[in-house]
Amino acid sequence: MALRSFTVKVPCTSSNIGPGFDVVGLSLSLHLTLDVTVDPSSSQSPPILSYTGAGADDAPLDPYKNLTTRTALYVLRCNGVNHFPKGVVIKVHNEVPFGRGLGSSGAAVVAGLLLGNALGNLGLSKERLLDHALMIERHPDNVTAALMGGFVGSYLLELSPEDTSAKDVPLSEVLPEFPPDAGEQWGINPPAPPKGIGHYIRFGWAKEIKVIAIIPQFEVSTAKARSALPESYSKTDLVFNLQRLAVLTTALARSPPDPYLIFQAMQDKVHQPYRKHLIPGLPTILASVTPSSHPGLLGICLSGAGPTILALATDNQQAIADTICEEFKKESIECKVEFLEVTTEGAQVTEH
Repeated sequence: MALRSFTVKVPCTSSNIGPGFDVVGLSLSLHLTLDVTVDPSSSQSPPILSYTGAGADDAPLDPYKNLTTRTALYVLRCNGVNHFPKGVVIKVHNEVPFGRGLGSSGAAVVAGLLLGNALGNLGLSKERLLDHALMIERHPDNVTAALMGGFVGSYLLELSPEDTSAKDVPLSEVLPEFPPDAGEQWGINPPAPPKGIGHYIRFGWAKEIKVIAIIPQFEVSTAKARSALPESYSKTDLVFNLQRLAVLTTALARSPPDPYLIFQAMQDKVHQPYRKHLIPGLPTILASVTPSSHPGLLGICLSGAGPTILALATDNQQAIADTICEEFKKESIECKVEFLEVTTEGAQVTEH
């Protein structure tokens, strides 16, 4: 049998985008890339992993512990293929920083979905792969944006009691924690996802709008950011966010963009106020960097759970980034800046 090679490329994502907590996601131009070769004549098993780029020193190289290859194995086993093929070599290059609110775990999961689909020649649609993603990631915003591309809104379908119980299977059963002596028989019968868990729509995005990611050089764990949120909200705060989200999804598609409409529509009372103690300087930045102080700015918000700050702008991107970096520097925090584009193609597999 012939040697086979293909590339999996997955964009990073930003979620929430102001008032859109757990609802909207944005696909951006930093990528997680897997260069994969499969040599059917090889006796080598399991897959061999190597990493370069962001987080390379921390990424597990054991395919039974690595999130991407565990996800791939889950997809394979849910579709009747119990083992990785022989002779798989995966070279990973990562541009997405870990723990910064740019969807690194979502990108790893989506890369695993496409990897499993390709290795098993399963022919699953992206919509069906999304079902598998939501058994692992459990929140649709990042994985939907990474898989489908663009600016998207998503929700989880109300399922039948039987399918709800399948969706609510503990994550430890979907992706078991493989022990040190794990082998090809470990976790052999995972629960398959119900069909149609997640639904999404792609919103428009005005061509003039550029994205600035200001990335502080420290991590905020998703678990810590989630635990900072209250169990319930006032009706006033929920209405505040719903009103703004309804305006924002249309305002970001209009050309030319209206900076004052977008800036006000990106305000939030659901997650940013409760996470400000995790990110020094955040309240000052959100209050002081405005379209009046920085012409060209459209809006500013936390990216996901942070600490990355996302600024949308048409002009003066460098000046906007410099101001935000200076505010962080007052807190003795260094930042990296990325000037990004919104990507529309989503995750892709290219056969060579």
